Amino acid sequence: MTVRGWNDHWQPIFDALGRLKRGWPTRGWTWDSRVGCVTSSFTVEQEIQAKAAIAEAMPAQYTHSTIARAPQSLQDVVERAGGIRPNQLVLALGPSAGLLIFGLWWPWGDGETISFRLGLADVDPAREPNVRFRDLFGVSF
Repeated sequence: MTVRGWNDHWQPIFDALGRLKRGWPTRGWTWDSRVGCVTSSFTVEQEIQAKAAIAEAMPAQYTHSTIARAPQSLQDVVERAGGIRPNQLVLALGPSAGLLIFGLWWPWGDGETISFRLGLADVDPAREPNVRFRDLFGVSF
């Protein structure tokens, strides 16, 4: 998937991401250069609020037993992130307007912390729409 400058058809996607960010239970997103996405960690006490924020923006959900039904570009992201275990979720928005937004719900082994990674599949981090995406979440790499 080749993406160049800003495309007005992406605005509804960014509106949904903005709502996700506003509903997110914590602040302080950071850049995960290994997967090329933003990430946020939170406690299990904040899980209901986090899932509510995600549910509106990312309707598709996959588990370790259903990931084979996901678009190939999403499967590729999951593979780069180390695969999916039984207690993890992969969420997606799209593909729409040439973009696939991914979410990786990774509970930690401590039973207290969960990480959520959010990014654009197959988009160079230095190009649009990733530039606007990073601006939305207040991160740089």
